[in-house]
Amino acid sequence: MSNYNEQFLKQTPLAVLGVLRDLHGNQVPIRLSWSAGQFITKILDVSQGQLVMDFGSQAQDNLAVQKAENILFTAETQGAKVEFTLPNLQPMQYLNLPAFSSPLPPTLWFVQRREYFRITAPMHPFYFCHTKLPDGTLFDFRLCDLSLGGMGALVEGPLPEGLEAGMRFSKVEIDLVEWGKFYFDMQLVTLSERTVVDSKNQTISTPRMSFRFLNVNPAVERELQRIIFSLERSARAKADRVR
Repeated sequence: MSNYNEQFLKQTPLAVLGVLRDLHGNQVPIRLSWSAGQFITKILDVSQGQLVMDFGSQAQDNLAVQKAENILFTAETQGAKVEFTLPNLQPMQYLNLPAFSSPLPPTLWFVQRREYFRITAPMHPFYFCHTKLPDGTLFDFRLCDLSLGGMGALVEGPLPEGLEAGMRFSKVEIDLVEWGKFYFDMQLVTLSERTVVDSKNQTISTPRMSFRFLNVNPAVERELQRIIFSLERSARAKADRVR
């Protein structure tokens, strides 16, 4: 069960069909996952009565998924994320090639990227992140805000030399303290500065980085959503106490 807001749930046959036709027309890769495995597929054909998808690249995966139940499908387009579940898949022939078929899902999630909720990280305790630069140097920074799509971070001191937008980092460790440590592949999107005025009316500028998460699997994404909701509840409770 996804934790998205109900407003992003497409529940009419025409709405579901429209989203799937867009995925088909744009040849968007779709990640198909179940309890024992996953692979990438794409939609070969879609109509009001049937959804047809390509076989995966590995024969063992194609056999295993035929025994699976409650299969999760996720797709990332330029402007939105699509997610739906099918109870099972049936093998078939499509244009003389092996494929899978299923009735259309009764509902699906269509979450526009601008709707990814972003929560500010608490000031205490700090959530620190650790990775390595291309030359092997350790690079530490502090989580500033968090969403399903990525995160903002602050750097104490000057930025490392050579750091630039577009760089990719593998297995960045994010220590979320009470929720444990998480590891993400991510891409640096922008470099900027956060400017605040302190109690002495002095302006303090801190280097800020924005990252996009790469290849986040559904289980980790759901855990992130749970953490974000929990942080939001804590922030609201704190604000109510201040009032």
